[in-house]
Amino acid sequence: MQATKVQRPSPLQVFSALKSAGYRRYWLGTVASVLGFQIMTIAQGWLIYDLTGSKLYLGYVGLAAGLPAIVLNLFGGVVADKVNQRRLLLLTQSSSSAVMFVVATLTLTGRIEVWHLLVSSFLIGALQGFDTPTRISLFPQLIERKDMMNAVALNSMVYQGTRIIGPALGGVIIGMQWGVAPAFYAGFLGFLVMVGMIFTLRVPHVPRAQGASMLQDMAQGLGFIARTPIFAFLIGMTFFNSVFGMSYIFLLPVFAKDIFNVGASGLGYLQAASGAGALIGTLATAGLGSFQYKGWLLLGGAVLFGAFLMLFALASQVLVFFPLALVLLFLAGISTSLYMISVMTTLQTMVPDHLRGRVMGIYGMTYSLMPLGAMQGGAIAQYAGAPFAVGLGGAAVLLFALGMAIGNRQVRQLGRQAS
Repeated sequence: MQATKVQRPSPLQVFSALKSAGYRRYWLGTVASVLGFQIMTIAQGWLIYDLTGSKLYLGYVGLAAGLPAIVLNLFGGVVADKVNQRRLLLLTQSSSSAVMFVVATLTLTGRIEVWHLLVSSFLIGALQGFDTPTRISLFPQLIERKDMMNAVALNSMVYQGTRIIGPALGGVIIGMQWGVAPAFYAGFLGFLVMVGMIFTLRVPHVPRAQGASMLQDMAQGLGFIARTPIFAFLIGMTFFNSVFGMSYIFLLPVFAKDIFNVGASGLGYLQAASGAGALIGTLATAGLGSFQYKGWLLLGGAVLFGAFLMLFALASQVLVFFPLALVLLFLAGISTSLYMISVMTTLQTMVPDHLRGRVMGIYGMTYSLMPLGAMQGGAIAQYAGAPFAVGLGGAAVLLFALGMAIGNRQVRQLGRQAS
C-alpha cells in the first residue's frame, strides 16, 4: 500500500486567495481605502488639536465617528442582505471620497472650522455603518470556500499593515510644507481607488431577502445568532476582545509616560511592537489554508492573548523593564491575530448566504465597540491604575474563552467538522 504524501505549505499559500482576479481587485482597493482612512484619521486629530488645543475635542471626534458606526451596523447588515452589495459599496465609498474632498478643499483654502471636522467624522462614521457589513459580506462571493481563512487573513493584514504604515505616512505628509490638506486629499484618493476597483468587479448573483420589514429582518438575524450557540460564542468572543482585550491600546500613553518614562518615542515603540506582532500573526494564519483545528487555534490564541496582557500588566507593575514590555506586547499581537482571524473565518464559512449581511453587521457592531472599551479601561485605570485595568481586561478574555471551551465540544471541534 503506497503511503500518502504530506504536502508542505508553499510560501505562496500565504497569498492563495489573490489567485482570484475579483478578490485581487477587491483587496487592492481595500489597501488603498484603508490606508487613506488611516492617513485621514491622523490628519483629523492633528488639525482639530491645532485648532482647539483641547484634548477633549480629540475625544469628541472619536465619539462623532464611533456612535453612528455602532448604531448603524445593525441596519447596514440588513441593507446588505436586501440590495446589490457591489452597488452599495460603490455608494458608501464614493460618498466617503466626496466628504474627504470637501474637507481637504476647506483646509487648503483656510476655511476649515471645528464643526466641519465633527460633521465630517459623523458622516464618515455613518457611512462606515453600511460599508463594513457590506465589505465583509461581499468578498466571500469572490473566492473559493477553501481559501476563506486565507482571504480573511489577507483582509486583516491590510488593517494591521496600514496601522503601522498609515500614521507614519500621515505624519510625513503633514510635516511637509503644504500642511494638512494633502493628507485629506490622500484620504480622498484612497476612497476613490476603491471605487474604481469595485466598479470593475463582476459579482455572482446571490438571492436577496425580500418581503419583510427592516425590523423583522434585523430580528431574524439576531434570532439566528441567539438560536445557534456557536455563533453566539463567536460574537461573544468578539465583544470581549473589543470591550476588554483591546482597551490596552488606549492606555499605552500612560505606560509610556508615567510607568516606563520613555516619552512619545517609547509610545511609538509600544504601538509598533503590538502592530508588528499582529501582522506576523496574520501572515502565519494566512499560510494555514484549510486548517482542521480552527477551534483549538481560536481558543489557544484567546487564552494566550489574555495571558500575555496579564503578564504585561504584571511586568509593568513589578519589574518596570521596557524591553520585556515590548516582547510581551509583540506576543499579545500575534495571539490576537490567531484567534480573531479564526473567529471571522468560522463566521464566514458557516453563515447562510441569505443571512450573511445581518450576521456580519452584528459582528461589525461588536468590533466597533472599542471606544466603549477605552471608556471602561480608562475608568478602571483612573481608580486602580493602568496595569490593573489591562490585566483585568486580559483576564476577562482568558476566562471567557476557557469557560466556553470547557462546556462546549462544538467549539473545540471547529474546522474538523467540515474536513
